[in-house]
Amino acid sequence: MNALRSRRGRLALALVATTVVAVPSVALAGDAHQDRTWAAKQAIKGGTARNVILLIGDGMGDSEITIARNYQVGANGRLAMDKLPLTGAYTTYAVQKDAPSKPDYVTDSAASGSGWATGHKTYNGAISVLPNEKPVPTILELAKKAGYRTGDVTTAELQDATPAVLGSHVVSRDCKGPDAMATCAVNDKVNGGAGSIAEQLVQTRPDVLLGGGKQYFDQTVKAGKYKGKTVTQQAQANGYHVVTDAAGLAAAKGDKPILGQFAKNNMDLEWVGPTPTRTGTAPAKCAVNTARTASQPHLVDMASKALNVLDKQTKRSKKGFFLQIEGASIDKQDHAANPCGQIGETVAFDAAIKKVLEYQKSHPDTLVVVTADHGHTSQIVEEATLGYTATLITHDDANMTISYATSEITGSQQHTGTEVRIAAGGPQAANVLGVTNQTDLFFTMKRALGLR
Repeated sequence: MNALRSRRGRLALALVATTVVAVPSVALAGDAHQDRTWAAKQAIKGGTARNVILLIGDGMGDSEITIARNYQVGANGRLAMDKLPLTGAYTTYAVQKDAPSKPDYVTDSAASGSGWATGHKTYNGAISVLPNEKPVPTILELAKKAGYRTGDVTTAELQDATPAVLGSHVVSRDCKGPDAMATCAVNDKVNGGAGSIAEQLVQTRPDVLLGGGKQYFDQTVKAGKYKGKTVTQQAQANGYHVVTDAAGLAAAKGDKPILGQFAKNNMDLEWVGPTPTRTGTAPAKCAVNTARTASQPHLVDMASKALNVLDKQTKRSKKGFFLQIEGASIDKQDHAANPCGQIGETVAFDAAIKKVLEYQKSHPDTLVVVTADHGHTSQIVEEATLGYTATLITHDDANMTISYATSEITGSQQHTGTEVRIAAGGPQAANVLGVTNQTDLFFTMKRALGLR
């Protein structure tokens, strides 16, 4: 036995000796030409995962990533999201409601989110229902049923499309609270339905539910067991510990499900800066948004709390957790043609990714996926380009001109139908390689968690 161990030890040393020359570290600016073959091979892992963490940069296409990278760390720098070992692209199209066999090439967040949440394509505006308006189980619901802990974190209203797709099923994304059910009669509790997005989220009962949208939780339930109570009171009756500021979140022990309501609507922006004009702007730097409510936690704070709570809750369990974290206002500030707002939200999202990757280092049985729901408008262009542009001074001390060109500046800029980046590390991460479909992500996560 000792001889066998000795031979195994010598073989292991020999293998290390023959491969050590080719083992790359994480590529830094000066390491760009290293051979990554060995690292890629090591990243190919099958099997199941104890945890799955999905990070969604809403509207974060390749252009939005590049803009944030150039500004924050320079053209040859790398963000945390750039350091995941395996990268591919996925298609984002929706389908036409009245002709589901035909694509709708430019998706919204509802249809795209429903795609990875349920594994099914649907129409723009749908929240985890098929084109025939029938609900289908979500990855969070299936994980919860199988005994996993679950979390849903966003900088938007919790009733916004991306967080909503995990724990609710309505025919229109606009049906956020009991007072907003005009377009969702079939889902309205007064008609025997499951209720608004806010009501359904607290009924689905993720263990961690953090974001904005307090105004919808403050609305009154119209029918059923909780008639006459607010949705917040319904949540409390279902065991939620409700917190409304950063101090409350920090103090929450996690012995009960946590519902964080940190803003009436979307949470405040991180950065501010120049507004694009038809003649451009003088080169400028972005600034911290001093009007941001100090009591609001940052996305990295919410991500850290969710990780700590879910990890603690699963310490003595064979099952881990499923967690989705959304950087929501990358999209919203792209719509608003607000380059610094958009960049600040991307940088804040990247800080949350860094926190998650730190967690994964000590929990390698965790699948981490970073992607977007769709592409968006902003493009890096030459300074003399016509249209609505603003010029920022980047980390490289160079000028970067950003153009918004799908709408008048007073209107809302639009999504694009491009494929977007998907990157991953951990068990089943190889399934993001190449060009896949947005719905494939559902099956990758389902397989990773061993769900049926």
